[in-house]
Amino acid sequence: MKNENIPAYIKSKSLKEAKEEINEILSKLENQDINLEDYQSDYRKLVQLNKHIDELFKKRFKEISQSRNND
Repeated sequence: MKNENIPAYIKSKSLKEAKEEINEILSKLENQDINLEDYQSDYRKLVQLNKHIDELFKKRFKEISQSRNND
C-alpha cells in the first residue's frame, strides 16, 4: 500500500489517535458477532492506520538522524 492510498482523514491523525483507533478496531474484530463486510472494512482501515504509523516513525527517525548529523 503506497502512501497515496491512505485517506486524508487517517493521514491527519496523530500517533496517539491512530493507536487508539487501532485498539478500538482490534477489540471489534475480536468480537465473534461481526459480519464479513464490516470485518473487511475494518481490516482495510487497520492496515491504513498501521501504514500511517509506520510513515510517522520513518519521518521522525529521519528528523532525528538529520539533527544528529547537524550537531
